[in-house]
Amino acid sequence: MAAPPSARRERLKANFPKLVAMTEEFAYADIWERPGLSKRDRSMITVAALIALGREEQLATHLGRALGNGVTREEIGEIVTHLAIYAGWPAAMTAAHIASDVYEGEGKKA
Repeated sequence: MAAPPSARRERLKANFPKLVAMTEEFAYADIWERPGLSKRDRSMITVAALIALGREEQLATHLGRALGNGVTREEIGEIVTHLAIYAGWPAAMTAAHIASDVYEGEGKKA
């Protein structure tokens, strides 16, 4: 499967073509398409990892993708709350703010 469209990734092509190609061919065409986990499960794992690692810019994108893959807002809330203990309170609070921004952005699209 082709990588989902991304304006942010597209802007990198001119200067970082190999990085973009690896993202599309390995991360999306290989890893995200493996049959061992559903896209929904992969989204939950990815969101949790990004919160724990403090990857705020990537988190916003993957929260939107998680919602599209069937993860509910309630489940995202549980992931964020759970990670307050394991990744730290600041990481969870930051993730909660980013998720709220994503939710508000979705409301503006509807």
